[in-house]
Amino acid sequence: MHVLLIEDDDRVAEPLAEGLRRFGFTVEHARTGAEGLAAGEPAMVLLDLGLPDMDGIDVCRALRARSAVPIIMITARDSEVDRVLGLELGADDYVSKPFGVRELVARIRAVTRRVRAVPPAGGSVPRAYGGRPTEVRGADRIGPLSIDRRTRQVRVHEFPVALAPKEFDLLVCLAEDPGAVCSRQQILDTVWEPHYYGPTKTLDVHIAALRRKLGDPSWIENIRGIGFRLTPPAGPSAGAATRTERWQGTP
Repeated sequence: MHVLLIEDDDRVAEPLAEGLRRFGFTVEHARTGAEGLAAGEPAMVLLDLGLPDMDGIDVCRALRARSAVPIIMITARDSEVDRVLGLELGADDYVSKPFGVRELVARIRAVTRRVRAVPPAGGSVPRAYGGRPTEVRGADRIGPLSIDRRTRQVRVHEFPVALAPKEFDLLVCLAEDPGAVCSRQQILDTVWEPHYYGPTKTLDVHIAALRRKLGDPSWIENIRGIGFRLTPPAGPSAGAATRTERWQGTP
């Protein structure tokens, strides 16, 4: 996920950006409100209110006037008025300094889930095949793969795929940013629990099961020594090998 961090204090921004990168985020850093407004549109904005050239509230107002990008305000201000004003202007969440990277990551993921759970007006927003998920009536679509988080149902080429709870959670984790690499530790922290100390072999077992059930092992690519990423297989017949098995009810 591409995150735009608008923060003037390098003592805050640099360790925060490094921490987010360890969780698999791509971080672009802007030191002023003007730099932030001039940047390309990211998937998420982390916005400090105390900027040197303009108030973060005004940056939030300008961003929201032109875009629906999710915005999380991060600031040392503890005034209720600031929090209420920011949220009323369209910010999606508000984090007070000091905070931990894990807390911020959890908030980013929570905001992302809320945003994706709301179907856009008119039904769907087409995206390029193999790009970020297309939201269709609340479901994420990645090529022939459809993931409905609300009902926890998965389909490939419109055929249902029966997944165990952890397999579904693993698929959702990989589908947060299709094509991006998720580190093994990031997956374990997200799908199992932070600071997971159990056998890491359990991740490989779940990956193998998920590949088999999706019908093509190339859905999940192993990036040696780093982790895994979700990409649609090449070719129109991808995932077709197990259609008969699914139709007959084979898990």
